[in-house]
Amino acid sequence: MISIRKYRPDDAGRITEIYNHYITHTTITFETEPLTVEEMSARLDSIAAEYPLLVAEDADGCIAGYAYAHRWKQSRAYRPTAETTLYVDSRHQGHGTGTALLRRLIEECRCDASLHALIACITADNAISRRLHEREGFLPVSEFKAVGLKFGRRLDVVDYELIVE
Repeated sequence: MISIRKYRPDDAGRITEIYNHYITHTTITFETEPLTVEEMSARLDSIAAEYPLLVAEDADGCIAGYAYAHRWKQSRAYRPTAETTLYVDSRHQGHGTGTALLRRLIEECRCDASLHALIACITADNAISRRLHEREGFLPVSEFKAVGLKFGRRLDVVDYELIVE
C-alpha cells in the first residue's frame, strides 16, 4: 500500500539516494554527477516553497518515490506553466507508485489557480514514463533530436503537455 504526502525536509536524504541512482545508472536524467544531500535539500526546499512536492511511502514508511512541479522557464510570461518531475525507486516500479504520484501531482496543480499547463520533458527512450504520462492525459507536443549526451549516447527528448485549468 502506497500513501502520498507532502515533502518534509528530512526526506531529502532518501530522495537523494533515489535520484542519484538515476544519475549514475540511467539516461532518464541528463545530470551526470551525483548530488549531495545538501545540494538536493536546497533544491527541494526552494521548489516546495512555490510548488507541490509529494512523496510516496510504502507500508513500512520508506520513501518509494517523489514528484514535484517546478518552474518551466525563467521568463515571467511562462509563470502559468510548470514542469513536472517524477522518480520512483527501482524496487517500487510496476506497482502503481508512479501513477499515484502523478495523479496526485496533477490534482494539486489543478488546485493552483495560477497554473494553466504542465510540461513533462522525457528522454525519448523512456517508454515507461511516456506511457504513464499519456495514460494521464499528457499529449506529445515536441521532439528534440540528439539534444543530450550521456554514457556516449546522443539522446532525444520528447515534451508532453497537459492543460490543468
